[in-house]
Amino acid sequence: MSLQRAPIKHCRQCGTGVVYRVPDDGDTKERAVCTACNTVHYENPLNVVGTVPFWGNKVLLCKRNIEPRWGKWTLPAGFMELGETTSEGAARETDEEAGAQFEMLELFSLVNVSRVGQVHLFYRARLLSEQFSPGAETIEARLFTEQEIPWDEVAFRTVRETLIRYFADSRTGRYGFHVVDIV
Repeated sequence: MSLQRAPIKHCRQCGTGVVYRVPDDGDTKERAVCTACNTVHYENPLNVVGTVPFWGNKVLLCKRNIEPRWGKWTLPAGFMELGETTSEGAARETDEEAGAQFEMLELFSLVNVSRVGQVHLFYRARLLSEQFSPGAETIEARLFTEQEIPWDEVAFRTVRETLIRYFADSRTGRYGFHVVDIV
């Protein structure tokens, strides 16, 4: 299944209309190409970055105060910004959404969601305090054990898949790096 997005209509460089064709540079995919300045516009996946913040045997989840999935629980995460690394973006999102104090650890999961053109990257983050100050995008931030997580109220499959692997690793005391494809 290919991703369907709204087509690019105008060149981001000069504003002229574009046409979809295979560029003359040896590319093999159809791209939006400017009819005036010949700029090729690539449409690439978006990176979603976040953390699995933990305190002992509990993880920190945030109840969403925004759509999509308002009122559902998620790990603190969001779209990566230009000019930041994946870990910087994950740290920013954790601060914005949970107001948590934490130590950033290793990359834990990479989840491909090709049908919506996204790659989700979650880092483990050791909480330094049980005090949280959620931002405007979060109704509530709370710690949960695996048994306490409201699994039917988890906002996204990427979060569910990451949490399942986190708790499985937690039971062994060894944390690996997990790659998941959601099709």
